[in-house]
Amino acid sequence: MDTPKTADFAHIGKSVIIKGELSGSEDLYVDGVVEGTIELHGNNLVIGPNGQVRANVNSKGVVVQGKLEGNIRASERAELRKSAVAVGDILTQRIAIEEGAYFKGKVDIQREAAQPGSATTTRSGTAASGTTVSGSAAAVAMGSSASSTQVTKS
Repeated sequence: MDTPKTADFAHIGKSVIIKGELSGSEDLYVDGVVEGTIELHGNNLVIGPNGQVRANVNSKGVVVQGKLEGNIRASERAELRKSAVAVGDILTQRIAIEEGAYFKGKVDIQREAAQPGSATTTRSGTAASGTTVSGSAAAVAMGSSASSTQVTKS
């Protein structure tokens, strides 16, 4: 999900400020300011390099290039690019954090949805989870480590 072509995404420009609940049924590119909640259940959200979002996000995929303060619930994938500054918890199936990104929060990797007829079970009514990362990391990437990040298996 690179910078979108305007025909593929709804676009919120640099000078636009939105306060309240934002929902839709198409992909969204935010380069302005959004405060409140963002609900894009079957679609993707890209927060551009100028974007400043103070909201809880619920979408299929999320790419953060700018600033995000709030929790992310991405049903498929969350990605923090090197210019990202993200504070909040992330619940997703797949995550990518580029080196140089700032992230402070908890990551809960959710297993893919159970296929009909499969023997996958969950504990105490919650989704089965994998690795949890908590703490603050100024430069987190695959293969590198940050001393302030703790990784625990649940």
